[in-house]
Amino acid sequence: MSKGTTEIGYVNRNDQEVIRRTDEPGTDHMQKVYVLRCRPCGAEYGANGSDIHIRLCPSCAGGRPGLAYAA
Repeated sequence: MSKGTTEIGYVNRNDQEVIRRTDEPGTDHMQKVYVLRCRPCGAEYGANGSDIHIRLCPSCAGGRPGLAYAA
């Protein structure tokens, strides 16, 4: 059984892993911010739950800047 895109541990096709959900509001309708970690470089950044499946790392892969979240 595969993990849903917002489940902790989900890894997208660009090697970005979901490490936690926040209570911060996202920028897409009714979304929350999730924290992703780039497995190749280790960068952590925020993303809307709806974007997880297509996110690219903003540090090493030219992805959009991450969303703000409380540490």
